[in-house]
Amino acid sequence: MTTVLAPVEGAAVGLAAVPDPVFSAGMVGPGTAIDPCRGPGKAVAPIAGKIMKLHPHAYVIVGDDGRGVLVHLGIDTVQLKGRGFQLLAAEGDRVSAGQPVVAWDPAEVEAGGRSPVCPVVALDALDGAVTALAQGAVRAGDELFRWT
Repeated sequence: MTTVLAPVEGAAVGLAAVPDPVFSAGMVGPGTAIDPCRGPGKAVAPIAGKIMKLHPHAYVIVGDDGRGVLVHLGIDTVQLKGRGFQLLAAEGDRVSAGQPVVAWDPAEVEAGGRSPVCPVVALDALDGAVTALAQGAVRAGDELFRWT
């Protein structure tokens, strides 16, 4: 079992609340989403492992068991081309669960007309493999879901 932590503080809202059909339909994979607190903050590693992909708006961390977790900071934030995001780690780095990866401000994302909702997805997971999804308020580093 892999315990996946909340990468940001906010309210766990589920993938159905993500205003993007690819994420909300679970096409990327199962998981949940967080509507982040507005204001500057840091997005942390949801699991321990290696940063396999790192963009200012999204990152994938793969654990030693080969399981990868995608964190996407807002929707359509790729269009910002890194503006408003600061990388705190580098692609290829090994990170501990809860270690800061990206600094950002969800309020700025929202002010630009984009949703700051953050999907957190278990990549290549089978249907039913994600359980014990958090509901309501979460802090960065709290348990978000379990991947069996």
